[in-house]
Amino acid sequence: MRFLQTFQLYDFFDTLVSLLTAFVFGTLIGAERQYRQRSAGLRTNVLVSVGAAAFVDLANHLSGADGSVRVIAYVVSGIGFLGAGAIMKEGMNVRGLNTAATLWASAAVGACAGADMVAQSAALTVFVLAGNTLLRPLVNAIDRIPLDERSSEAKYEVVVTTEAARAAEVRDFLGERLEAANYPIRETKVVYRPNDNVEIAAALVSLAVDAADLDAIVVGLAKLPGVSHATWNVSTLE
Repeated sequence: MRFLQTFQLYDFFDTLVSLLTAFVFGTLIGAERQYRQRSAGLRTNVLVSVGAAAFVDLANHLSGADGSVRVIAYVVSGIGFLGAGAIMKEGMNVRGLNTAATLWASAAVGACAGADMVAQSAALTVFVLAGNTLLRPLVNAIDRIPLDERSSEAKYEVVVTTEAARAAEVRDFLGERLEAANYPIRETKVVYRPNDNVEIAAALVSLAVDAADLDAIVVGLAKLPGVSHATWNVSTLE
């Protein structure tokens, strides 16, 4: 049998150490994710880590360090596709980015284990766990800080609903007021609504604004004849 000719006890134990290392460290990362009830939990992170370790270890035994480097490159791109499946977009919100990043890091832990870099694999596991746990209070503290429109960059849009017959007049007034306030318009959209109404949406060039300036412009628009609604909104840049 070919197996009896190629089997080397030392190489076998070396592979076991790599896989066991990937399994243990993948379990630590996955357990934290499972506790947080994330979509990619314990089993997913373990399988990603062990799978990456197996591929790298296999390449290392077949063709040495050069083969391992090539396989690692494919592991990185392959995990990218797996992580993309964990990312979901719901309206303006994007979910799953942290889950995808954790899967990517689990693959890196497994790749280190497969390359017989056990200490580096352990260190990376510590950093991944720290990123998902120790940084959580800091993230919550930053999220609780009130948003200052004057110091933040986001996408701002002024929206006006008016009668179709006065659309041109309202659009010109909106453009003049924004230019006077030094807020350049990136694009303007006109959407026709039922009951002979028109919605005019002016998107501003991405920059920091003063909320009081936009409030004043909106108040002025609301006073125009034929205008039924005027407001402005802000959304984060992607």
